[in-house]
Amino acid sequence: MEKVTVLGAGSWGTALSKLLSEKGIRTFLWARNEELCESLKKERENRRYLPGFRLPEGLFFTSDLKKAVSRSEAIIFVVPSHGMRQVARKVKKALSSINENPRVICSCAKGIENETLLLMTEVLKEELPDHLSSRLSVLSGPSFAREVAQRMPTAVTVAAFNEEVSGIIQDLFGTEFFRVYSTQDVVGVQLGGAVKNCLAIAAGISDGLGFGTNTRAALITRGLAEMSRLGLKLGANPLTFAGLAGLGDLVLTCTGDLSRNRQVGLRLGKGEGMEEILSSMKMVAEGVKTSKSIFNLSKKYQVEMPITAEVYKVIWEGKSPKDAVKTLLERPPKPELHGVI
Repeated sequence: MEKVTVLGAGSWGTALSKLLSEKGIRTFLWARNEELCESLKKERENRRYLPGFRLPEGLFFTSDLKKAVSRSEAIIFVVPSHGMRQVARKVKKALSSINENPRVICSCAKGIENETLLLMTEVLKEELPDHLSSRLSVLSGPSFAREVAQRMPTAVTVAAFNEEVSGIIQDLFGTEFFRVYSTQDVVGVQLGGAVKNCLAIAAGISDGLGFGTNTRAALITRGLAEMSRLGLKLGANPLTFAGLAGLGDLVLTCTGDLSRNRQVGLRLGKGEGMEEILSSMKMVAEGVKTSKSIFNLSKKYQVEMPITAEVYKVIWEGKSPKDAVKTLLERPPKPELHGVI
């Protein structure tokens, strides 16, 4: 590709831009914040969100969205899920004004919109021109930005509605250290990426309360069952949740110290309040807002998701983490595979 646009200059957007630029692709990284954009140009380092990495000379920075998407063959959305709709509207306006159509659109956000309970591809379908719907894709999987920037071996999954688009994304991102698998399960890949953030908060709470690896393993396993139940109800392929976008990402975010969602849970478990935690964070922990969406989705589709329900109550209703654990352990005994298949 002659030009690729990455929208969102957080840690993940910066890491992906670095990867693409190092492949020799002319890459534009769009930063909504003009001050951040100027800092990127001057320092050639994202000191705010991904410090310690020199950014390639072939990587360009702009806060002008029209300039960013002009003549771009691929537009990669790496903005928080709660900002996806607003940015997509601006992209549609920019594309209309220059009468251009990218070959592929890719969402890298791992969340569910609070107000509509829509997945990110559904939001993009509503906001982008209709003829781009078949060009949509999703990139997800166990991938901390810092480790990708360090060129550590990483495997992820791209989900698209057709094989041509997934093949383009595989070729675009694939390197000797970044392996991209493909699937057509667009729903399952997005649900896995969203639900695992909420479960990572639960794992963090467990660690913050001083519980051990037994507890964490139980949360991961039973959390995977909850993820699968919701996915099956929404038409996902159950095998997806045993793959990179399901179990792989779940294990990473529930155990890795680089997980922002796990860090939120740790601090909750140690007694800090949500307002204090959020006010001190530079980057978005998607699981905070998405826990509300998942809770409401489970109610809407009558899917039993007790762990995510307790995370929601701790975050949004101020329930004590200790009381949340007590509620989970006092539930009536059930068969292990109850409601999974």
